[in-house]
Amino acid sequence: MSMTQEQLLLEMKKNPFLLAPMAAITDRAFRSFMREMGCGIVTTELVSANGLEYASEKTRRIMEFDEVQHPVGIQIFGERLDLLANAAKEVEQMGADFVDLNFGCPVPKVVKKGAGSAILKDLKQLVKVLRVVKSAVSIPVTMKTRTGWDEGSRNSDEVAQIAFDEGMTWLALHGRTRSKGYNGQADWDYLRWVKQNSPLPIIGNGDIASAAKAMQRLEESGCDAVMIGRGCLKNPWIFRESMALYTQSDSTVERDFLEALMKLRGHLERTSPDKITLLQIKKFSAWFSAGYPDSAKFRKSVFQIKDKDELIDNVYAYFQSLAGIQQRDTSHEAFLMGGHG
Repeated sequence: MSMTQEQLLLEMKKNPFLLAPMAAITDRAFRSFMREMGCGIVTTELVSANGLEYASEKTRRIMEFDEVQHPVGIQIFGERLDLLANAAKEVEQMGADFVDLNFGCPVPKVVKKGAGSAILKDLKQLVKVLRVVKSAVSIPVTMKTRTGWDEGSRNSDEVAQIAFDEGMTWLALHGRTRSKGYNGQADWDYLRWVKQNSPLPIIGNGDIASAAKAMQRLEESGCDAVMIGRGCLKNPWIFRESMALYTQSDSTVERDFLEALMKLRGHLERTSPDKITLLQIKKFSAWFSAGYPDSAKFRKSVFQIKDKDELIDNVYAYFQSLAGIQQRDTSHEAFLMGGHG
């Protein structure tokens, strides 16, 4: 049964710590893993409406999800109105709970076609896209974007009003402009201002690397929820820890990286070919190792291994050798600053 807008917003209120969609990261296995680790609503990585039109098998795999992921949204992007409408219909037919429209992607190959964050320069086209997609489906439609094309043209207040007028359920807002990419700091003062002036629920996103920061951003910005991306790559317990603060629970969240890795491995082996399983375990282990002794050497070594059992043995040996060692905070370093969230 389709989820109504009211039901979706209620789910967001229950757990306002959402998983940010991240290309080549938040696949089917990772989303189920994060749900198991306590996150709220999840959204797929971006799906090309053009790719769906040409029956791309890879595109359709991105859209797959497990029952445990509900409520789950499928994020689509593209420049053609007819293909976006068709893609939205397919999202609904697959049983997803909502369609999410990507207007935040800064990648040149997406932007040059007028998709992703390019829409921020053409709000008349934004109206057309929202209207066409909203009329194509009966499930809720949401959107994720950036604060503007560049610092001189930040227009999230206008975007929020348009989104409200066209019946969007929420606006997720990454606190950087398109021109800023992932450089500098997300502007949460601006996100607070947008929320104060928005008739629509606002989800804040950007630079949330700890549960304490997630709770601080939620409270200080007044946003209805926060979306966490890169923070969960270094700290897969961030959602549980955030909920413990949110519910004022006294229980301590136990951190056991090898246990968490085995959970992820289980989801990967159930849903992904060996090649993808191997790669994702390498990436996850490498991300988590940052801040520990000899982490650069460890990362280099794991990416040279081609056998899954050998990889698992090496990962186990490395993290078992770290017992009692405190992980250094590296959230400000470039290693995790080039990607997402």
